[in-house]
Amino acid sequence: MNSRILWLALGLGAINVPVIAQPTDTSKVSTEPLFTKTDLWVAGGFAIATVALYPADRALARSIRRDPLQNNHFLRESADFFDFMGTKGSVYIGASMYVVGRLGRIERMADLGLHGSEALYLSQSLVRLVKGLAGRQRPQVDIEDPSNFNLGRGFGDRDDYRSFPSGHAGMAFAAAAAVTSETSKWWPKSTWYIGPAMYGGAALVAISRMYDNKHWASDVVMGAAIGTFSGLKIVRYHHSHPNNRIDRWLLSTSVLPDGHGRTLIVFTIK
Repeated sequence: MNSRILWLALGLGAINVPVIAQPTDTSKVSTEPLFTKTDLWVAGGFAIATVALYPADRALARSIRRDPLQNNHFLRESADFFDFMGTKGSVYIGASMYVVGRLGRIERMADLGLHGSEALYLSQSLVRLVKGLAGRQRPQVDIEDPSNFNLGRGFGDRDDYRSFPSGHAGMAFAAAAAVTSETSKWWPKSTWYIGPAMYGGAALVAISRMYDNKHWASDVVMGAAIGTFSGLKIVRYHHSHPNNRIDRWLLSTSVLPDGHGRTLIVFTIK
């Protein structure tokens, strides 16, 4: 049982609009298409993993809910921490990085905060759509019935029937994919440690949802798939379309004092 679980873990005073150029990041502009053949193989792998785990959903849910694990104080506190980091924590971090980056004129920090936040939003939007359509019952309702799906039941105020896929896993893997992909363009040699750290943390977020009896194993795998693709596609899009409207508006603004005790928002048009 433990080996299976460990495997899964693997006033503003004024507004000024000068037409001046802002220094651009030195990262190369990507010429890679938004979707590639490799994406099909990765998507297929996630789909196969989801289907393969489906028959084991009940057994894995039973195993992780046993008393020795559930009564462990360290595991309980860890699950609560990763549960928080999977949603609110990731949003707070992304927004903070963007704001600090803009105020401090740290271009890469603002870039990472914005694109990471976009990935979170895209992932959550896709997850909510699938949740609503699938209408899968959560294991906390009946741990013996992982096959309880009902088309459209997940829409509305019926949270007990929004199990598939996991939103926490989706957001955690979206953040992991965005951070790993973005930083690999700045520091190629860093991928070997940033990648495992980010994806490992995302996997622990996914496991925490199973530990709390909120999701089946197949839920978190599909959530991980949606999150990973969201993060990768957001970063790839921005690097292949460096002059896109979102970046022009949100990465070309500066917040500066105007010398008279007021705050000046400067929108820089590229």
